[in-house]
Amino acid sequence: MDKRLFFLLNMAQKKLFRHVDGVVERELDASVTQLAALMMICQQPGCLQKDLAQALELNKSAVTGLVTRMEKNGLLQRGSTGDARAVSLFPTESGVAKTHQLKPLIQQLNDRFAEEFSDAEIEVVLRFLNFILHTF
Repeated sequence: MDKRLFFLLNMAQKKLFRHVDGVVERELDASVTQLAALMMICQQPGCLQKDLAQALELNKSAVTGLVTRMEKNGLLQRGSTGDARAVSLFPTESGVAKTHQLKPLIQQLNDRFAEEFSDAEIEVVLRFLNFILHTF
């Protein structure tokens, strides 16, 4: 068994992202990143583009391109905040529908993990991942 933790974590993240991205592209005609953004926008309608960038850990130009593609695909609308430098984001009906379609796919993935690992093992993984998110 390979014990290179950092390497394995990096490779697992890439492989899982590619898998999920392929599934959501086929099923929902959107990327994982678009759907992650859409989930936040649906939870916080009117959120600022800069807050979306921070939440997704994307730079300004990357989030601008992401938002432009999402707007073109009818998933969101930009709004004005009165400040030319700030852009607020709102989901469209189509965008909200995509998030509802996404939830069963997320559940299937979580169920797949639950089939393979016990609740105690999942709890350790969750603690490990939360440690990383809060430490680095």
